[in-house]
Amino acid sequence: MTEKEQQLRELICDIGRNLFNKDYVAANDGNISARLSENEILATPTATSKGYLRPENIVKLDLEGNILESKEGVKPSTEVKMHLRCYQKMPQCQGVVHAHPPYATAFAIKGEVLDKATMPEVVIAMPQIPLAHYGCPSTEEVPDSIEPYFNQSEAVLLESHGAITWGKDLMSAYLNMERLEYIAKLTYITRQLDGERELSQERIDELIKLRSFYGMA
Repeated sequence: MTEKEQQLRELICDIGRNLFNKDYVAANDGNISARLSENEILATPTATSKGYLRPENIVKLDLEGNILESKEGVKPSTEVKMHLRCYQKMPQCQGVVHAHPPYATAFAIKGEVLDKATMPEVVIAMPQIPLAHYGCPSTEEVPDSIEPYFNQSEAVLLESHGAITWGKDLMSAYLNMERLEYIAKLTYITRQLDGERELSQERIDELIKLRSFYGMA
């Protein structure tokens, strides 16, 4: 096993514990993957709590979903289909995280896009969090529902399901999940205080220019 593979396996386990400890997943929910090479990924096993992952139980797959390496009796989650679609359609994608963070999932259940310009960080890093139409888990409906947002967003709400994020590396994908949940939580809190107050268009335009300057647009 290469050093890169060992490090990715350990990082997947670390991120799994973070998701578990932050209550972004319950029981065996959620899944994590990382691109190992152009045509190989590492993915979390099915029926396993993300808080108790072990590096040796991570499964190696090709981009068609064929198992290349796994411990006896260990299989990938059936929801790996949406991860595979991300890697197939976005060569720059290096990591994918699926979870059920409670505030974000509440908006996914409600069926609401998060697109209010409430803070500079939101406008710069995650100006719109779209909502993918409901798809039955473990089927091609979910990959089909998220594909329209590839190369446009890095965080998508899954209607009545949860959320998925991706990024230029696995840590970026995880941090996108944290940011998504933070935005959803702040939106919920401000609505208890009579609702969001958006930045003026002038201030938004300033931030868009700043985003372009730093190559984030």
